[in-house]
Amino acid sequence: MDVQIFAMTHKPFAAPPDTMYVPLQVGRACHDPLGYLGDDTGDHISDQNAYFSELTGVYWLWKNYPHIDIVGICHYRRYFISNDNQLYTKADIESLLSKYDMIVTKKLELRMSYYDGFSATHDQKDLVETQRVVAEKYPDYAPLFDRMVHEKYTYFANMMICQKKIYDAYCFWLFDILFEVQKRIDTTGYDAYRKRVFGFLSEFLLTVWIVKNKLNIYESNVGMSAEKQETAAIKKQLSQYFASCDIAGAKQYFLKELEKRPDVLMEASDIKGELKLCMQIISTCEYEKKRKEPMLVTRGLSFSELLEQVRKLNQFTQQLPVPLCADQAGQIHAYLQNHPISLTAIEIAGIVSGRQAGWLSFLQ
Repeated sequence: MDVQIFAMTHKPFAAPPDTMYVPLQVGRACHDPLGYLGDDTGDHISDQNAYFSELTGVYWLWKNYPHIDIVGICHYRRYFISNDNQLYTKADIESLLSKYDMIVTKKLELRMSYYDGFSATHDQKDLVETQRVVAEKYPDYAPLFDRMVHEKYTYFANMMICQKKIYDAYCFWLFDILFEVQKRIDTTGYDAYRKRVFGFLSEFLLTVWIVKNKLNIYESNVGMSAEKQETAAIKKQLSQYFASCDIAGAKQYFLKELEKRPDVLMEASDIKGELKLCMQIISTCEYEKKRKEPMLVTRGLSFSELLEQVRKLNQFTQQLPVPLCADQAGQIHAYLQNHPISLTAIEIAGIVSGRQAGWLSFLQ
């Protein structure tokens, strides 16, 4: 069988050596060619990449790649991997699809309903209009959409591997909805993040389509070859603020970046959880300053050492039961004696680990 997995990209990258993985430059109609296969020939929407993100590549494959048995979508830095952390081979994929209809990501568990999460980071009217279009064009999907939009999970990244006939059926349904939504919503004034509204909507729509069509799916592990460039840039800037002990500056900078890119704290972006650790460092230092304790960032640690100390501190507090007894109190005092850390830092780590505020007050 002819199996090809397309790695959507907007920048040069080191492609997997297996030729089954094909780099596909998305939005090439708007950018300089990278030397890869592009999504700007034949029937295409390449010039709308700012709004559709990797979907311009998804559309191009639907319209221009009819003679293929199995098609897959991954990203230049994000791939489906086996349980032993290896890239899938052709044999692996054929074996999985002999038992399942589609390979997708594991469900992304959300902190709130999809509706509330989308409304917090995008324009709520875009989701409402999508719900209306689904009800008008595909009324048999409407009850499921209405229920699932208030649940707390979705598949992410528009990643999938399946038979081309299944892929084509999904694309027909998806773009029929999105092109109608596009006619009805006004994206004037959207920043670069919010402009990608159709890419974000499609993640949830794929989830609805899978459930409605009762696909037998395989939820695969996803491996990351690199973190997002934006995530790395934020960490680099925060490290400079920490080095100069400017916690107020670090907080102001991070909140501004979070407003521009609300997704940076999601597991798919903050793959090492280091931005969450940075937030914890900022909060800890603020309270240490109020309590006139030496701040974490004044202890002469490098950025990587600082993150590692907080990570280990979190692991320590996670092992402590609630409520604490005398033995655990002794463990905490021993930890304080053997580590350059404040009681405030331990208390906040405890809260991060799910403890209640003030859980260490009896130690003071």
